[in-house]
Amino acid sequence: MKKILVIEDNELVRDNIAEMLELANYQVFMAENGKEGIVSAIKEFPDLILCDIMMPVLDGYGVLHILKKNAALCNTPFIFLTAKTDRTELRKGMDLGADDYLTKPFDETELLGVIETRLKKAEMANQHGQDAVQTTDFGSSITESEMLQVLINNRDTNIYKKKQVIYSEGNRPLRLYFIQKGKVKTFRTNQDGKQLITGLYKEGDFLGYTPLMEGTSYREVAEAIEQVELAIIPKEDFLELLNTSREAVRKFTMLLTQSIAKREEMLVGMAYNSLRRKVADALIGVYSIYKENIDMSRQNLAAIAGTATESMIRTLNEFKCEHLIDIKDGVITILNEKRLANMIN
Repeated sequence: MKKILVIEDNELVRDNIAEMLELANYQVFMAENGKEGIVSAIKEFPDLILCDIMMPVLDGYGVLHILKKNAALCNTPFIFLTAKTDRTELRKGMDLGADDYLTKPFDETELLGVIETRLKKAEMANQHGQDAVQTTDFGSSITESEMLQVLINNRDTNIYKKKQVIYSEGNRPLRLYFIQKGKVKTFRTNQDGKQLITGLYKEGDFLGYTPLMEGTSYREVAEAIEQVELAIIPKEDFLELLNTSREAVRKFTMLLTQSIAKREEMLVGMAYNSLRRKVADALIGVYSIYKENIDMSRQNLAAIAGTATESMIRTLNEFKCEHLIDIKDGVITILNEKRLANMIN
């Protein structure tokens, strides 16, 4: 039985499509937004994907872009569901690698006809490429632990001092980094020189995988928060592993989708949250990553919260007076995590 993934945020449309497909003897999986769709695709490896364009969290273009970078899913037939009929929008989807379009509203005959056509074409392509598929074992039983060992064993190690830049915005990536010791931040700087921290990384994390998977340049700067030791994995070795290990594809695609979701939450918070809520979220966010008292400069905390350093210091003092945190020698101890996490906006 062929498996079809339906990614559609409209519950009624999603259920109607699922009912038609199940009556036609397809096994159906459903997702209500792009992020859930990517997770489901990696887990189920469908034979075909139907995806709406306009969705919350991650739109259809973003879903297609990410899946086309996934070695195990890049050839899966991908059909857009859209109410848009503008030529520019259609061209954008086809340029990204979509196989077909269905314009809403459509009937059962249109839906099943397009699906059958795309499945037959995919089956023919698989038959022609059978020898190559057998050579590259995407169904490898390698575990995550074994995958990590393949990546990091016997690698050269670089040591970076506190505040030393690891890579810079605009440079082309030549390697993947694995943090063996220490902490790293990534950030972007606006025209006024103000930093916005986009990511925090610790021992056991990979760094710099997004541009490698997308084939793009770095969009941010990575800098050591304290002295760090990084294992250096050449770009060629990383991409080869992605082409031969399903577990590696699953691992790094999950990291990519989680990163997208976190950044979207951060942008929404910066746009709509109050100062107190921003500071509380920054404290909880840092604590959830490092699982220890927060020994971080007020400038870095302000760059995480998206506020001025003076505002950060003033709000931290308020939280201390309210017994939500304690501060000793600059180190912040969270005393009431629940109240901070549920700070009124």
